[in-house]
Amino acid sequence: MPNLPDVVLWSIPAFLLLTLVEVISVRIHPDDAAAGYETKDAVTSVGMGLGSLVFDFLWKIPIVVIYTAVYELTPLRVPVLWWTVPLMLLAQDFFYYWSHRGHHVVRILWACHVVHHSSRKFNLTTALRQPWTTLTVWPFYVPLVAVGVHPAALAFCSSVNLVYQFWIHTERIDRMPRWFEFTFNTPSHHRVHHASQGGYLDRNFGGILIVWDRLFGSFVPETERPVYGLTKNINTFNPIKVATHEYVAIVKDIKTARSWRERAGRVFGGPGWQPAPSAEPTPTKGPASAEESAAA
Repeated sequence: MPNLPDVVLWSIPAFLLLTLVEVISVRIHPDDAAAGYETKDAVTSVGMGLGSLVFDFLWKIPIVVIYTAVYELTPLRVPVLWWTVPLMLLAQDFFYYWSHRGHHVVRILWACHVVHHSSRKFNLTTALRQPWTTLTVWPFYVPLVAVGVHPAALAFCSSVNLVYQFWIHTERIDRMPRWFEFTFNTPSHHRVHHASQGGYLDRNFGGILIVWDRLFGSFVPETERPVYGLTKNINTFNPIKVATHEYVAIVKDIKTARSWRERAGRVFGGPGWQPAPSAEPTPTKGPASAEESAAA
């Protein structure tokens, strides 16, 4: 098994330091138009992050079993070398794009990812607001393991991707140089992703690179100031409700559904899926009156 560092663990001091710097920056030079910080919101985000560490550890058990089985069954092997690691990072970022996009357009997957979008603030603590049900993510990376990427190498690449995305959750950085904005995911691009305006919804899914969005038609530049949160905000700081509210909504919709087709749509359709309105029956004319008969 490749001996790779735990990138997230090593990055925790940097997370804390950068968050402190941002908080002080907001206090010293506040931006009245920015979302800024709210104590309850920030505490909830940190709590969701700590909870995700516990649940991710539990989910890793079946995921490692599945990945290991796939890795043992494939005859292919990708060695962990200085030149293969960047290629694995590139491939992981590509599959991350599709995982992220999938978690926005399929409701049962959105029920997991919606947690990360549930804050109406946008700051470095928002990056820590992670879901507790990430068991839905692993299928997107099976192809990488199937071509011979060791599960530990995949975990390393995923950690690098996660750590990169920490710094882009801020309003304190306006724009990066043009070449950087064209290639990489930046705070400007990610502000669009967290916005709830119609033109910004379901855009800019990239992890490290924004080129996937440019290639697959999901890129939108930041023009107007984003309004953060959900199209229907949940108005709670309770971590349990934050983690489960969309699953609860799905169950309620299934219970009131009138057909199996509607039940399937409520689970596997988009987050805003609604059944087609039933056609109104055409009124049936009764027997003609004497006056109508005479007129005829």
